[in-house]
Amino acid sequence: MVPESLQDFFVATAGVAGALIGLLFVAISVAQDRLTSENADPIHQLRAAAALTAFTNALTISLFALIPDSGIGWASVSVGIVGLLFIAGSLISLLQERRAHRAALRDATFLVGQLVIFALQLVYGLRLVAHRHDTGAAEAIAVLVVVCFLLGIARAWELVGGPSFSFFGQAFSFIKERRDHSDRSD
Repeated sequence: MVPESLQDFFVATAGVAGALIGLLFVAISVAQDRLTSENADPIHQLRAAAALTAFTNALTISLFALIPDSGIGWASVSVGIVGLLFIAGSLISLLQERRAHRAALRDATFLVGQLVIFALQLVYGLRLVAHRHDTGAAEAIAVLVVVCFLLGIARAWELVGGPSFSFFGQAFSFIKERRDHSDRSD
């Protein structure tokens, strides 16, 4: 059972998920050469699939939450399992690719975040299956839907080649620049 306090939330997230999936298809069509060419980087393909998986996950839970007298327990369990299988398949694919592209596994650390999300969805979904009125588990799943949006947006941003401004990346770059500058002035 979905708490009544979350009904409006799931109405909104169902619409957001649908819009983001549509925008992802636009992004994929713009980046089609990076995904389908003979020299396509498997990381780009994986990012596209990861974004679609995150958005579809959020859409599925949101839509099931809107079915009267239904619940999100089994939906969360189902998409959690599908998500975990996606991560397993992605890791196997990357391990096979690693022989040809050593950096592929390192570049795919984003899968860890999705692994945690899908595992938590599975746990909270099972809690809801066992205790249909567990509002804490339902609220946790609602938060995970938002996190799926954020992960999907980040993967889509990487897919289209958007710049990265991570704190650690910028800090290391600044330190390296300073060190290089002081080495040249000595």
